[in-house]
Amino acid sequence: MGFIVKNTTILNPIDLIAPHTCRGCGIIGSPLCHCCKNNIILEHQNICPNCKSENPTGICPKCSYLPPIYTIADRDTTTGVLIHDLKYSSARAVAKILAGLADDILPNILGETTIVPLPTISQHIRERGFDHTMQIAKYLAKRRQNWIVRPIIERAHDTVQVGASESARLAQAKKAYKINPKYQIHKSTTYLLFDDVWTTGASMKSAHKILTTAGANKIVMLILAISRIKN
Repeated sequence: MGFIVKNTTILNPIDLIAPHTCRGCGIIGSPLCHCCKNNIILEHQNICPNCKSENPTGICPKCSYLPPIYTIADRDTTTGVLIHDLKYSSARAVAKILAGLADDILPNILGETTIVPLPTISQHIRERGFDHTMQIAKYLAKRRQNWIVRPIIERAHDTVQVGASESARLAQAKKAYKINPKYQIHKSTTYLLFDDVWTTGASMKSAHKILTTAGANKIVMLILAISRIKN
């Protein structure tokens, strides 16, 4: 007699009515079909999220104070729709898809790499039932050798930045994060600082400064989507 395994996955109510449809072309089967995924990869241009200039190498000459930054797409593209579905419609399958896109676009990074996802505020984790950036980071780590995920940066204060001005975001970000005392910073390790959307960049810049101050000297940034309009 076979064992009956309890399914504890929480489904989006929409998925009980209709199967997934591709957010790019609408074909039934997956939130992102192979054709649309290939189009995103083939049409990809790395853009500096800070100054919005083309940045094919990841190192922006106009923003030399920042580490190498790799981005996938603008927020108003299919990638942005996928992020919205993951965050606001609990479409958990999208986390693996976004991790796959990131893996295809990121260059080879030699040596030990630790993914440091920017922590989601506790209110949003409670509302969604999961930490979306952590989920994406875990899937990405599984696709690369010698990659791990560590919540090295944690929140000192929960601040909701949606709708805040750029100056307000900058002020909030300076106080929002701190180093998790459970982890040590190693100079030989590459730290991949990761977030889903760059609006003003306040959060990522603050996290970068905190990591650097703690002793990290190999930092790379990964952003899934760039918001062209600053709130």
